[in-house]
Amino acid sequence: MRNLWAQTGNYRTNYQQDTTIFASYREVVSLAVLLLGLLALPQFLSRSNVYVLDLILVYGIAVLGLNITTGYAGLINIGQAAFMGVGAYTAALLAPNLPFLLAIPLGGLVAAGVGAVVGIPSLRVKHLYLALATLAFQEIFVWTVGHAPLLKQGGAVEVPTGSFLGYAVGFRNHYHFWYYVILVFLVILAVAWRNLLRTRYGRALIAVRDNDRAADAMGMDPGRTKLMAFALGAFYAGIAGGIYAYLARAVVIEDFMLASSVKFLAMAIVGGLGTLVGSFLGPAFMQLLDLNMETLSNFIRSLGFNTSGVDIASALKPLTFGLVIVLFLMFEPRGLYNWWRLIRSYFRTWPFKY
Repeated sequence: MRNLWAQTGNYRTNYQQDTTIFASYREVVSLAVLLLGLLALPQFLSRSNVYVLDLILVYGIAVLGLNITTGYAGLINIGQAAFMGVGAYTAALLAPNLPFLLAIPLGGLVAAGVGAVVGIPSLRVKHLYLALATLAFQEIFVWTVGHAPLLKQGGAVEVPTGSFLGYAVGFRNHYHFWYYVILVFLVILAVAWRNLLRTRYGRALIAVRDNDRAADAMGMDPGRTKLMAFALGAFYAGIAGGIYAYLARAVVIEDFMLASSVKFLAMAIVGGLGTLVGSFLGPAFMQLLDLNMETLSNFIRSLGFNTSGVDIASALKPLTFGLVIVLFLMFEPRGLYNWWRLIRSYFRTWPFKY
């Protein structure tokens, strides 16, 4: 009989067991404890720290979508920030007339439609050429927004303060309120992400990534699978963009430039491509690293280097950013998720070493 409280190996004997979300009751309890901790966490943080936590969760949603497109389908996407921008501008335009519970999903749907169109080149090109196609979309998006009077030519498009059941969100509790909203969206999307990859469609993504010709020979449709991957990845980015629009209370084009797309790709690599946990570890690591640039610059000044007239923190950002990506690709290509996997494996068999 299988021990549903402890897991010492893979004893799955049928397809139903192979498609279960949780392998043991211990994982269910651990997830419940994690959610309770996340619910209580904002009560012990300052307003500015809650905002940082909000950004990590929003970026986590965008990276989840990128892990569908790139992590599982193997389609290089350098335009995730543009999809996020589509969702953000859609939500900003709908916000004065619709509640945020409708505006945000609609932003995701519009982004999914755009993603399906952008994914059309994937039917003919691969690898570097596909990356250039998504890069072209990123630049087209920036140019279009910068010349659209409706979107104030890239200037700030204000978003009204959200309200829930007649309760207007005030300035002091703005970040706390949106933290719980983001958490609800995140849990729903993460469960949907996990369930998708347990279905035949998720297995088709992996098959097309490994060998699209072999997948075609086995009865799968590589073209439809690739379009689905782009649409789903863009949907997640659109949801993240809609939430970000309400969180920032304004949408500006500077938040969705090429640098942001590269940043999302770096988060996926650092966290671990194609992993659920890595989709949150990557954004958390990169965001906290970004916040500690000032501490690093102060450390450099303490060593006696002459930095008069130079903003060391701004100069170190691109250097540290690129160095982190190179180091992870060289020494830990599976990202922070691999560290999490090793720690979890250790405690799963503790106190034994086997």
